Amino acid sequence: MSLLQRVESEFENHIKIASASTSLSGDILQAARLCSQALKNNNKVIFCGNGGSASDSQHLCAELIGRLKKNRVPLAAVSLTADTAALTCIGNDFGYEQVFSRQLEGIGKEGDILISISTSGQSANIINALETAEKLKIKSIAFLGKGGGSALKICTQSILVPSNNTGNIQEMHILIGHIVCGLIENLLDLE
Repeated sequence: MSLLQRVESEFENHIKIASASTSLSGDILQAARLCSQALKNNNKVIFCGNGGSASDSQHLCAELIGRLKKNRVPLAAVSLTADTAALTCIGNDFGYEQVFSRQLEGIGKEGDILISISTSGQSANIINALETAEKLKIKSIAFLGKGGGSALKICTQSILVPSNNTGNIQEMHILIGHIVCGLIENLLDLE
């Protein structure tokens, strides 16, 4: 396969995954409704993820605090991946598997929403965050791939990308995240 064919193949594969992901439309709308209801009730949306998913967490948090499409009031959102002092303190003193759950215990409250982003659904810190959310009566949304892993069984609402390819899953997660943020703006009818 030539390099040009490889590039074309990557686009074709992306289009296939995106087309298959339209089956997630109901799950995506439900996730947006959960977030909108929480925000209407003066609660917040809390994001977490590892690696590229950590970047997606910060990116989507910024879409809510800033804006996606409309000039509007800022929405209450926080990314548990953004505070390096908290991450390194908790990782060092309690273990990396607690970096999200410990923060969630400190700032989360019933009525908030946790959005965890994980290509595999297997990371211990994601599982612990979802279990902590359940304990605190915080509804959770999991953006997943690769069959969903253990996270699939714990979250309130899953959005499971039908792929085993990490890059394609990440591409769909950011697209889905943008759709969710846009729907939140529409559902809240913000100006």
